[in-house]
Amino acid sequence: RNVAIAYENLMLSHEIEDTQRDIIYTLAEVIEHRTPDTGNHIHRMAEYSWLLAKEMGLSDEESEIIRAASPMHDAGKVAIPDSILNKNGPHDAEERRIINSHAQTGYEMFKNARPRILKTAATIAYEHHEHWDGNGYPRGLSGDAVSLASRIVALADVYDALSQARCYKQARPPEKVLETIRQGRGSQFDPDVVDAFFRILPQIEEVRRRFAEPA
Repeated sequence: RNVAIAYENLMLSHEIEDTQRDIIYTLAEVIEHRTPDTGNHIHRMAEYSWLLAKEMGLSDEESEIIRAASPMHDAGKVAIPDSILNKNGPHDAEERRIINSHAQTGYEMFKNARPRILKTAATIAYEHHEHWDGNGYPRGLSGDAVSLASRIVALADVYDALSQARCYKQARPPEKVLETIRQGRGSQFDPDVVDAFFRILPQIEEVRRRFAEPA
């Protein structure tokens, strides 16, 4: 009887976690679809982040939590007006300030959540634009003051953003994207995350092909 109860509780726990993941993906897709050209961005992001977390030596559980939480990295963009979010061209200083506020907004959305996945989502939303050298935003954190989950998602986000076309830019050639990642090692990106990225580059590129945007 005790085993049966324990098993039932375990299954309920998994069901709750699965529900959390479903809700996160649904919310993320609603937010991403406000921008018509983001497509499979959150799916690529989740897989890149999971692969990097595994390569960095995180446990299966930790890696899965990052995979589940990473789609909400830009949740705060729900508060950005469409006229700014989908502007066809460069943003001025005030528009950039408004866009940058999405990191704080995303954190505020989830900061009081109890589930571990949503707590991780709050941290990632807050920190994924911080830089290893302290020149990011919103708080100018540096080095290990930025959570490893956020450092992983930061690289995954930039790689995908550079690799894909947007309403305001063309996709960069693959060799240019990789050169940008290399140049960001130790400044924008955690050197260890960059090294892990290049060790698993074939797997990263396979994910990019698998979730390619429709022609």
